[in-house]
Amino acid sequence: MKDTYTYKIGDNLYINLTNRCTNRCAFCVRGKETYEGYALWLKGAEPTVSQIEEEIGDPKKYREIVFCGYGEPTERLEDMLELCAYVHARGGKTRLNTNGHGSLLAGRNIAPELSGMLDGVNVSLNAPTEAEYNQLCRPQVSGAFQGMLQFARDLKNAGINAWFSVVDCIGEEKVEKCRALAGEIGLSLKVRPMIG
Repeated sequence: MKDTYTYKIGDNLYINLTNRCTNRCAFCVRGKETYEGYALWLKGAEPTVSQIEEEIGDPKKYREIVFCGYGEPTERLEDMLELCAYVHARGGKTRLNTNGHGSLLAGRNIAPELSGMLDGVNVSLNAPTEAEYNQLCRPQVSGAFQGMLQFARDLKNAGINAWFSVVDCIGEEKVEKCRALAGEIGLSLKVRPMIG
């Protein structure tokens, strides 16, 4: 079976750049063979920029081009930015769904590089405290929770349209604590249903 580099859900086209991720979230769909009927685990090499561009074609056919697959898109920051430029040059819109570890991965604040390249950034918060985050998301990098919060602050400071999200499986009380934390940083919170 051919590896799936892009997949359609609703009016959006999603870009599956990599399997690599800095979290091992308890609720993640990475353990499933398929998602929405698509086999997203890349068994071969990661797709090239030109392969993705070919599959996108005319980005105006979609409401958004969303960087969100079985891995963390900022693991391939330069390629993602190149694809953002491709989409914007052709009148399309882009969104990043991220665990917020991009700056930790790059070793620098990447928010200024994302400015003007992304029309929206969804940062997965998922827990109101570092201890709960570590238990639920099982990060593979040190300082993951604080790094994610700082990334969100940097996005806001760079004037990028950003928000936090949580999965409803964490429970109403924790959702409200996450909402308060998001408010302290100055971002809104979206609650999404657990998949599967």
